[in-house]
Amino acid sequence: MIIIPAVDIKDGKCVRLLQGRMEDETVYSDTPWKMALRWQEAGARLLHIVDLNGAFEGFGVNDDAVRAIVEHVDMDAELGGGIRDMARIDTLLDMGISRVILGTVAVENPGLVKAAIYKYGPEKIVVGIDATNGIAKTRGWAEDGGRPAVELGLDMKKLGVTRIIYTDISRDGMLTGPNIAETERMARETGLKLVASGGVSSLDDIWALKSIEKYGVDSVITGKAIYEGKFDLREAIEIA
Repeated sequence: MIIIPAVDIKDGKCVRLLQGRMEDETVYSDTPWKMALRWQEAGARLLHIVDLNGAFEGFGVNDDAVRAIVEHVDMDAELGGGIRDMARIDTLLDMGISRVILGTVAVENPGLVKAAIYKYGPEKIVVGIDATNGIAKTRGWAEDGGRPAVELGLDMKKLGVTRIIYTDISRDGMLTGPNIAETERMARETGLKLVASGGVSSLDDIWALKSIEKYGVDSVITGKAIYEGKFDLREAIEIA
């Protein structure tokens, strides 16, 4: 299992939100690349970057901060937030991002997902499915996507998607533990490789997620827990 530290960027700063609410933020660094370098030095091999402004606005907002991360760290990085067309995908991959995360567009324009996978392959294109009570959300989690999350996952699989990032919005930033049951259900029913996200708060949560690794849950994103010292990233990586 791979532990993926998160760097969420809002207004050029590294922040964490509670349940995706833009007004409910905690700023952890004015220099996101320095935080990314800290996680690399702790042993991380992959970084999860979110352009939070982009997720709401529908276009890249924090590219200067993203470029600085790519320039200062050696590990691979995935990025999501505001990616709505092929030109944006091209730009990010050219920038040095290892894989892009398509979220809202997977619901609103699935044809783009298919075209992107055809152009770049499923290793470069992953789909983010963010859900509350089993229903997918879009546009920075502000709107109801109107689709059951599992159904959306199955549709993405038909388009050639092999990996999704599954976030339980109700757990995100709350340090209440991941939704193991729904995460396992998503992995089992779709047969996709799955990155778990939302609620990780302790090393016990890492062990719990490892118990469903056999279903395809091979990675986990952690954010607030490592920023607030709930556990040591290096130790989590050793467990994983």
